[in-house]
Order: sequence, then structure tokens, then C-alpha cells
Amino acid sequence: MNPTTVDIRDILIGVSSLGLTFATNLFIGRQPAEPDQCVTLYDTSAGIPEQTLRDENTALYEYPSVQVRIRDTNYLDAYHLAYTIYFQLHNNNPQTINDTLYSSILATQTPTFLAWDAKDRAEFIFNIKTIRRKL
Repeated sequence: MNPTTVDIRDILIGVSSLGLTFATNLFIGRQPAEPDQCVTLYDTSAGIPEQTLRDENTALYEYPSVQVRIRDTNYLDAYHLAYTIYFQLHNNNPQTINDTLYSSILATQTPTFLAWDAKDRAEFIFNIKTIRRKL
């Protein structure tokens, strides 16, 4: 199974209206200094996995979370992109991505302004939690 950020990346790339391209303006795990306008996904802490008796052939549900960070030189552009991504991800389930069934993808809060960075760019964040299992 992929890290959850890889699957979320693939959802976002599939939405052509977002204009996101991996390693150009969409990143995983590390936000680069450039470009000014970008989205970065981070794997974050999750709930404990399902606690059941099972063997290696039985699906195990996991509950991973992802932080979505949006940066732009223009506050309103960052805000609008954050909300557009939020609406693409929140409650968009169930779906299968890269041989993983996502029973639930839910935002845990609406996009929130985080800060202005050292280069005077606005940053917004929100978190999603998921319920998934390998097919």
C-alpha cells in the first residue's frame, strides 16, 4: 500500500481544473522554496489500526491522516485554491485509488490561514482523515 499522500496526490492530479502537476506545483513531504504557488501533502499521525484477529490475507483497516498545505503570493488565490481542494477531497467516498479502498475521506476542519512565510507568501492548511484498506 502507498503512503496516503501518494493516493491523495493522484486524486488531485486527476482533477484537471486544479492545474496541479507532481514535482512542479504539487509536492509530498517537503515544501520546496519555489515555486511561489504550490500545494504540499504531508502524512500525519493516524488512529490505531483495526484490532481484530486476522491472517495475512484479511484486509486490515487503517486510519491515516494527511495535512494539505497551500501557498501563494496572493492571499485570496491561496484561500480559493485551498477551498477548491477541500471540496474535491471532503466526503468524496468510497473510492478505489491504486489498489486501496478508501471508505472515507473527510476533512477535520475547513482551510485555515497558517501564516505569511519568510518570502511574504500566504499559507493555508487543512487536514483530512481517511479510512482505508488494501484490496
